[in-house]
Amino acid sequence: MLAPTSPLAFAATAGTFADGGQTLISAMMMFLGNDQKVYILDKAEGNPTQINGHPAWGAVWDIATQTATPMDVRTNTFCSSGMHLPNGSFVTFGGNGAIGPGGNIGSQPNPGGFSGAWDSTYQDFDGTRAMRILNPCVDGDDFSSSECTWFDDPTLLSMQHSRWYSAAEATADGNVVIIGGFVNGGYVNRNYPNIDPVTEGNAADSTYEYYPPRTTAPQTFNFLIQTSGLNAYAHTFLMPSGKMFVQSNLSSVLWDHDANVETPLPPMPNGVVRVYPASGATAMLPLTPANNYTPTILFCGGSNMSDFAWGNYSYPYIDTWNYPASQDCQRITPEPQDGSAPVYTQDDDMLEGRTMGQFITLPDGTMLVINGGLNGTAGYSNQGTLSSPSFSLMPFGESLAAGPVLTPAIYNPNAAPGSRWTRPQFQASQIPRLYHSSAILLPDASVLVAGSNPNIDYNITTIFPTTYAAEIFYPPYFSATTRPAPTGMPSNLTYGGNPFDLTIPASSYSGSANDAADNTTVVLMRGGFTTHAMNMGQRHLQLNNTYTVNSDGSITLHVAQLPPNANLFQPGPALMFVNVHGIPSNGTYLIVGNGQLGTQPTAPTSTLPASIRLNSVSGSASGASTTGTGSSSDNTTSSSSSNHLGVIIGVVIGGVALIAIVGAVIGIMAKRRRGARGTPNSYPISTATGGGASLGQRGGRVSDTSAFVPLQQNNYSQAWNGSTASFHDTPYTDHAASGAQQPQYPPYPNNGPRF
Repeated sequence: MLAPTSPLAFAATAGTFADGGQTLISAMMMFLGNDQKVYILDKAEGNPTQINGHPAWGAVWDIATQTATPMDVRTNTFCSSGMHLPNGSFVTFGGNGAIGPGGNIGSQPNPGGFSGAWDSTYQDFDGTRAMRILNPCVDGDDFSSSECTWFDDPTLLSMQHSRWYSAAEATADGNVVIIGGFVNGGYVNRNYPNIDPVTEGNAADSTYEYYPPRTTAPQTFNFLIQTSGLNAYAHTFLMPSGKMFVQSNLSSVLWDHDANVETPLPPMPNGVVRVYPASGATAMLPLTPANNYTPTILFCGGSNMSDFAWGNYSYPYIDTWNYPASQDCQRITPEPQDGSAPVYTQDDDMLEGRTMGQFITLPDGTMLVINGGLNGTAGYSNQGTLSSPSFSLMPFGESLAAGPVLTPAIYNPNAAPGSRWTRPQFQASQIPRLYHSSAILLPDASVLVAGSNPNIDYNITTIFPTTYAAEIFYPPYFSATTRPAPTGMPSNLTYGGNPFDLTIPASSYSGSANDAADNTTVVLMRGGFTTHAMNMGQRHLQLNNTYTVNSDGSITLHVAQLPPNANLFQPGPALMFVNVHGIPSNGTYLIVGNGQLGTQPTAPTSTLPASIRLNSVSGSASGASTTGTGSSSDNTTSSSSSNHLGVIIGVVIGGVALIAIVGAVIGIMAKRRRGARGTPNSYPISTATGGGASLGQRGGRVSDTSAFVPLQQNNYSQAWNGSTASFHDTPYTDHAASGAQQPQYPPYPNNGPRF
């Protein structure tokens, strides 16, 4: 966990932002690797930080010191997807072709000249089929070794199809389904008029495939044809049945990916699009014993722009920065346990409209929405829009959004309708977080916020510049003076099986022990892979528990293992928090499942003893509140576990990368030395009544608003260029197409430089 010397031990005030240091690259993507490190990815661009003779677009951010170190990533990760693996490793899928300065096609083009294979200046390789794997490391490991660096070689490991803006969702056996995407870049995934919803002139992909790779050809997912044009980064959530809930454009479906069978669900109400580039905030509500672990999906914000307004690959057809984002929120339970038909239910509107708002599920079961803009959409353009067909007419540089929303808000899914949104004296950030922003939960239950770069290349002189400054946001529970300090936290959990005990010392709370025990929960949190206002794989699951109140004021929690259904919380890494009266402990990093790909072992649901109460026993923390001042300790610092990447062998035959996965692709609990790490034993508390918390002596932030020099890019299927199509034909609408054919693609090119 966090070292005692961490800046996080300094003052922090609930509802404020604090300086999180510099990320060295713009944080387009992030994920929590373990309890020490956050990994960051950027698109290939001209970042000043160099590594191995080229600009860096990978970095690792240390939680304790809030400093970043560059990492070498060789393929262009621009707008890839990502997911965890059962042993705690992460894999990212796809991206864009190689580019050079100004976002131009790399110096060595692929056959046809529509995308780059390699660029001699930036030295990035084509990332459209890449599958990159990382085994997160910890202090004491050799970060220059192959065990701690990105495996990034498409000649050895690649997808069968090129995918840009694909979706990714893990299954109960730890495999990952990779869904759809563009073949090459653009604003929305269609030409206009939309007369070819299957392939869009061979620029869209309506198929899905798997990691680990299967030998069978990718199959067509007809839902992607139905939602043609607005299905980039489709929202995907695995359901208890093993089917997936998928939402794109205005359509929703329950999908059996193994049989490739779709069950249509009701359309999104009020014409509000949630997927990129509308980019509404989307997340699964917490899974709890109270709701019998029944998933409900929440959608908030996005845009109700008309079909025409979305335009084509090149740009939108209206001046999006003048179009208000939606405030609308909807809930849907795709698999109701009472057998009723799934329906969308109107929820409370957000406090303001947001595009690119992002939900971060918090340990106390509430949901933070952060980042985004009041107007417009995600994406950028260096040539204007159809209604303003010149970059000189764009008032916010290349950004297609405006009006940054600088103040977060809290959504409480259990509050009464009409009172679910609050903003309790939150501080406003000083940094606009628009396109290519990101946020993720940290082990101390704060939120790391980073990124923002609505620019085709590195640019610090435009109104919304390339941003390297990170921030830490402290949710409302940081007002507590003491946090719970449970002991006995496990390093591994199973699906069903014997329960385990945790102990909460009396120093972790004040007031009645019975009352504290009644209001204690144990939760698993997975922050997921964050990019483009989404957290792919994010989940919150509450474990069932009973308790015994002891005469010394301590509380023994009897905690169940996960329900014996790996669809509810797929195998892989997680943080465990213990909440007392809504105040979370520090999170403990652990692995759910056996750490291996394949069917997870299950056992009967844990049987818990009855709770035992004891009157006239109280906590020893000072103060009148349930969480007074006190000390605690962390017992998770001596874990010797590891997550080791197995052997990957690729064979290149006839220019097509055929993948052989030899032995176990991923293993668990391989040896690694971890140094002893202490943990701050209480919340960092500030006596300040306003302003952000100070984390060291870093200087203030300055944003230069001088003009941006327009750049040019030529890309496949008119990407980022004016369309020559007729605008007078009827646009393709969001309904199933007839006669759909599976698109065909050339094999992965095998010419040019390799690594």
